[in-house]
Amino acid sequence: FSTLNRAIFMSWAMWINYMSALDDFLSGEEQLAGFSNGTLIILLGIIALSLISGIIARRYLFPILMNILSKTDRIDGRTLFAPRSLAWMIGFLIFHISIEWISNNSNPIWNGELMSSISNISWAAFVILMLVAAYRLVDYLDVFIVVEGNDIAARKSLASVAESVGRLAVFVGGVFIIAGLAGMDLNGLIAGLGITGLALALAAKDSVANIFGAISILVDQPFNVGDWIIVEGIEGEVVNIGLRTTMIRTGNDTIVTVPNSNITNSPVENFSLRRFRRIRPNFQFEDDCDKESLKKFCEILLGKVLSDGRAIMHDDSWVKITDSLPPKITASGNFYCKSSSETQREFKEEILLLAKVSAKECNISFHEPRQRK
Repeated sequence: FSTLNRAIFMSWAMWINYMSALDDFLSGEEQLAGFSNGTLIILLGIIALSLISGIIARRYLFPILMNILSKTDRIDGRTLFAPRSLAWMIGFLIFHISIEWISNNSNPIWNGELMSSISNISWAAFVILMLVAAYRLVDYLDVFIVVEGNDIAARKSLASVAESVGRLAVFVGGVFIIAGLAGMDLNGLIAGLGITGLALALAAKDSVANIFGAISILVDQPFNVGDWIIVEGIEGEVVNIGLRTTMIRTGNDTIVTVPNSNITNSPVENFSLRRFRRIRPNFQFEDDCDKESLKKFCEILLGKVLSDGRAIMHDDSWVKITDSLPPKITASGNFYCKSSSETQREFKEEILLLAKVSAKECNISFHEPRQRK
């Protein structure tokens, strides 16, 4: 206990000596604009400290924190830098705190009215730059998003809406903060916004419906960013899910913007959620082909297709005669492969070539509509 008391006493004594030395350094005659030589040196030191703190925060502390807190490998601390507004924000904060500390804990020889104004300006600059930095940092929200199974598509969808919500929140919060800095009555402002907000909600009910539509899309997840869908007759890849609309890039490389409320009230066909691809080829033969040869064709083709490693769901695959109206007989097939467009194209091509070989083996001819007997 005595050791602790001794340590506290020594620390207090050192602090008193330090403050006394600081007062002596700041004292003296006024030399320039009401500042003593010591005060000018301390002021220059504070400016330098503020600049260095901003640079360190932007180049080193921010990347380290992002590496620690991020939930994705997208962040690389070796190349990541925070927005410049963050560096200036930290610099003005350090400057304001230093000036206030010196004013409250020592007796500097300087122009008190001028330094008070500079301190207030630095605080206002810090607040404004904090809002700017927050708006810019919204782009990094996706690094904090965690989804089950590390689903990249779900992460992109959630990040897309989270960024829109984040920017809106920063904007609304910024209005109140800046209004407070300007000395406005926030209670009256909030009351006025309540009435105005009700009127705007009634006038912009479609926009409100679209916002709730975005929330519904996030919760139900009928699709994610990157999925290929059909909705309201529009087919394409989902490139962005916003608060008001969802953007779809069509096969013609055009962008279609669909209101979220329309999507939630319409059926959505999602091709990216397919577990397999279905191939249903049709083969037309002359109606005078031998019945047994046609059956043999079906059996041979089915056997050859199912022996291919790309074929799946064998029990649900078949080749049968499905139509025998003159002047042709139609044989249809039903096959399945893995959910890959490339695999589907290649497998379908292979099935058509196998059908040609099988027909030749069974000595039957494909129907030629241009021939007349």
